[in-house]
Amino acid sequence: MPLDRTDLRLLAALQKNARLSNKELAEHVHLAPSSCLERVRRLREEGVLGEAHAEVNAESLGIGLRAMIAIQLRQHSRELVESFHDYVIGLPEVVSVYHVAGDDDFLVHVAVRDAHQLRDLTMDAFTTRAEVARLRTALVYRHERRWPLPVYSSVER
Repeated sequence: MPLDRTDLRLLAALQKNARLSNKELAEHVHLAPSSCLERVRRLREEGVLGEAHAEVNAESLGIGLRAMIAIQLRQHSRELVESFHDYVIGLPEVVSVYHVAGDDDFLVHVAVRDAHQLRDLTMDAFTTRAEVARLRTALVYRHERRWPLPVYSSVER
């Protein structure tokens, strides 16, 4: 779906504050509220705009440690890769999963209470899996996410 400048302004505004009312959003991008509502509806229907989520402070939930786990699989087939992905994304400690190219097949970002929980997670959830050939764990000292995503189009370059 081609996006015009107004769509891009809507996306940029919603990434900064997904709690804007339709009236506030319409004023921000200089649209009538009815036009704004229709554009946002279309962006959702087309899959350009996903769900809004609240950002929660990890420490307030008792999460004191984050890590990236690099996983190499023994074999590579679409079925095996998709099955492993589905398994990993279902683990409650998993924040995000990246299927990557290179020496490793997956990078798994996890958030846990402490080193003991991280050890148990790697031993119980990954090393017991027959498809896992190797894993490496890197502790995350600092985690910052750049938000919002850069919103641009080839028209504006």
